[in-house]
Amino acid sequence: MPSDAITPTQHTRSLYNTKSLVTMAMLTALAYAVMAVCKVIPPIGGFLSLDLKDTVIAIGGFLYGPLAALLMSVAVSFLEFLTVSDTGWIGLLMNIIATAGFVCPAVYLYRRKHKTSAAVVGLITGIVCLTVLMVLWNYIMTPIFWGMPREAVVDMLVPLIIPFNLVKGILNSALIMLLYPPVSTALRKIQLVPAHQSAPGEVKAKFNYVPTVISAVVLVTGILMALAMMGIL
Repeated sequence: MPSDAITPTQHTRSLYNTKSLVTMAMLTALAYAVMAVCKVIPPIGGFLSLDLKDTVIAIGGFLYGPLAALLMSVAVSFLEFLTVSDTGWIGLLMNIIATAGFVCPAVYLYRRKHKTSAAVVGLITGIVCLTVLMVLWNYIMTPIFWGMPREAVVDMLVPLIIPFNLVKGILNSALIMLLYPPVSTALRKIQLVPAHQSAPGEVKAKFNYVPTVISAVVLVTGILMALAMMGIL
């Protein structure tokens, strides 16, 4: 065989690298669209926007790894900064930190084992990381952006900022657990994802309804909590 000949393995790897880039671009565009739609949701507390783009980015990360999740987080946040955001570079920085802080730990822990339990632990870890990071970064950046004393930000932590990020993380986590299995299965069927990649909650022999039911209950709970924070309930 000539030394420069392409082996079947190399051809398959190259093909899936191309398909992976295309799929990541599609998911990035979808995440941007979800973010734009979420702009119609009234801000909680006047400045905290409930954004579900993390669901799409996490699905991409579950498929392609933490680096892909980080790149998608940066790309979507930058597109938002260029188009619909009115919060400038501070909003850009906060968006990247919030999304990457939630998605990347979840993706990393799931990719180590590819099990439902790992996905759940990863998402819980992501919620904790998101909440802690947003407490710290709101304490640093909110006074700069809004021109308020830091004592005012401290007063908002327990009644507003912490519950908001917990609710945001819960909603995204429930949606991820509900949507990732069918989305990853569909992408494998059309050969955009290698067939060996599995989805949390998916059992080849028999579908496991338990993660789906639990995720649905968590999702409804998160929606009710969000509505309560908006003053609708």
